[in-house]
Parts: sequence; structure tokens; C-alpha cells
Amino acid sequence: MAETHLKQNTTGYADALICEAEGLECIASVLREAGVAGIGVPEVYRVDETELEITAIQASRGSDEILEVLGDGLARLHSLPQQAYGWSRDNYIGLSPQPNRWCQSWGEFFVRDRLGYQVSRVRDAAWRSRFQHVLDEHGGELMDWLDRHCDHPSLLHGDLWSGNVLFDTERPWLIDPAIYCGDREADLAMTELFGGFGLQFYRAYDRVYSRTPGYDRKREVYNLYHYLNHYNLFGDGYLGGCRAGFTVIESVARGER
Repeated sequence: MAETHLKQNTTGYADALICEAEGLECIASVLREAGVAGIGVPEVYRVDETELEITAIQASRGSDEILEVLGDGLARLHSLPQQAYGWSRDNYIGLSPQPNRWCQSWGEFFVRDRLGYQVSRVRDAAWRSRFQHVLDEHGGELMDWLDRHCDHPSLLHGDLWSGNVLFDTERPWLIDPAIYCGDREADLAMTELFGGFGLQFYRAYDRVYSRTPGYDRKREVYNLYHYLNHYNLFGDGYLGGCRAGFTVIESVARGER
């Protein structure tokens, strides 16, 4: 057996590591289905409520060539249509619960099960009320807009920031997923939230499955989910991002470009 890494459950949720293991195995399976051999996913050797034993990764700096492999492979993963939007069980994104269900409308799922859920967790009553008012007033228009600008359900990593991609000398590795099926550009949006993956990654992705003309607006809407999550977990440093995201929703509802 290869060298392994033992991860302890420090989340406070008994099934967090079990959900993580399921996510790793699902991503590995769909990558194989898509014919992607260049992206690594840690193998799960054992998991229970307290520990997860997976492949150890000797991390190094990612080269331009490896970033191209990541972009190409992620585009091929996203190219495979899935059955519906959502997922078959609830899971977690970082330290937060992530409720799931199956839904035929991407807009409905994202507005209600992603934005709506996070807004319900906002502790400040005044901000919670303001954010909920925007969803109540403009959620229908946002749902329709998202449905018009989504090709099909794709398997998403779900928490695809730079800290959840490791590189060794041969390949990129995807870790710590928060999987569900949704608009592929939700994954791409999060890659830009905390620094991005570099020009080579995005060029390689676009060569296989080019981003849509509406991506820039969608990115701000999709990253609102992560700003809300970080605001709920870590406080006021993320409030500005939340406010900006709701402003974009209002502009979408008004039909502004």
C-alpha cells in the first residue's frame, strides 16, 4: 500500500469524513468515465466517524504544465451530463452543513438550497432580513436567468479553491470535496475567489469547454454562496462580498448587462 495520510474528524459532525470519502470516490469514478488520467484523487483506504485514511500527497509547486492538465481534466469532468441538479444526501462545505436534494431546475436549487439556506443561518437579524428580502423579491427572476444560462448538470467538486488542489511533481490532486451536481461555472467561479489557478489553467479549460458569455456575472452570483458561508463562519470580513453579491442579483433581475 502507498504511503497514507490519516485525517481526524474535527468538524463536530459525525458523518463529515464519510461524506468526504464518498465525494472523493465519486470524483475519481467520473474522472475515469470522462477518460481523465492526469488528475489524481486520493484513494480511500478506510473511513469511519473519527478517521479517514487516504493516499498521502507529497505537495510541491504546480508548474504551468500541471495547471494545464488540471484545466483540461476539469473541463472534461464537467462535460459529462449528470441526471439532475443537487445530490442524493446532505454533506458539508468546510465547517458548514450543505443540504441537498434532487431538482430539475438549477435556478431553483441554487437559489433555495444554496443561497436561501445560507441566508437562514445569518445571525444578524437586520442583515438576514435584508438578504432574504432580495431573494423574496428577485429570486424568481434569478432562477429563470440561471436556468437559461446552464447547459446541463455537471458533477462539481463544490469547494474548488486553491487550498483544495495539491500538486506533486507529476499531477494535480483534488482534495476535500463538497460534491453536488450543478452548473459547471459554479466550480470555475470559486477558483477565482481566493487567488485563482493561473492563466494556463483557464486557457486549457476553455480549449475543451469554453466558458459562457455570461460567466462574469454568474461568477459574482455563484461566489455569493461562498461569501455567505464565510460570513456565517468567520464574521464581518466577508460582509462586503455578501452585499456586493446581492447587488448583482438585483441588477440581474432588472435585466442589466
